[in-house]
Amino acid sequence: MRLVVQRVLNASVMADGVITGKIGNGFLVLLGAGMGDTKEMAEKMADKLLRLRIFADENGKTNLSIQDVGGEMLVVSQFTLYADCRKGNRPSFVKAGSPQEANELYEYFMEYCRKTIPVVESGVFGADMKVELCNDGPFTIVLDSDEIVK
Repeated sequence: MRLVVQRVLNASVMADGVITGKIGNGFLVLLGAGMGDTKEMAEKMADKLLRLRIFADENGKTNLSIQDVGGEMLVVSQFTLYADCRKGNRPSFVKAGSPQEANELYEYFMEYCRKTIPVVESGVFGADMKVELCNDGPFTIVLDSDEIVK
C-alpha cells in the first residue's frame, strides 16, 4: 500500500461534476493498493498516518498529529501510485491491486480511520476525479508499506 499524504488547509474532490468529499485543515491522502496488500497492512498504515506528527505546535515545531489538531481527512484512491516506468514510455500498472481488492482495502482503510477521526471524506473509487487542495507548507510525505510494514 502506498500513501501520498499532503497536509492541507482545505481540499475537495469532484467526480462527474459533483463534489464527493470536502475537508478543512487536515490530510489529503492519495491511496494506492498493491497486489497482495491486506487489511492488516491497511491498519498499520492507518495507525502510522494517524500518529504522524506533522502539524505545528504553539512553538511552530511539527510536533502534533492530526488527532491533536482535530484535523479532517480526505482519501482519494489512486492506482497510479503503482506505476512502473522503468521500461518504455507507457507506465505499467501490473503491481496495482485488482479493482475489487483495492476498493475493499480503500473502504476498509477509511472505516478504520473513522474510528479515530470523525471526518473522513472520500472520492469515488475508479472514477475520473478532479482534486483541489491548498497544500500547507507545502508538506508532503510518501508512506510505503514495503518500508513501514515488516
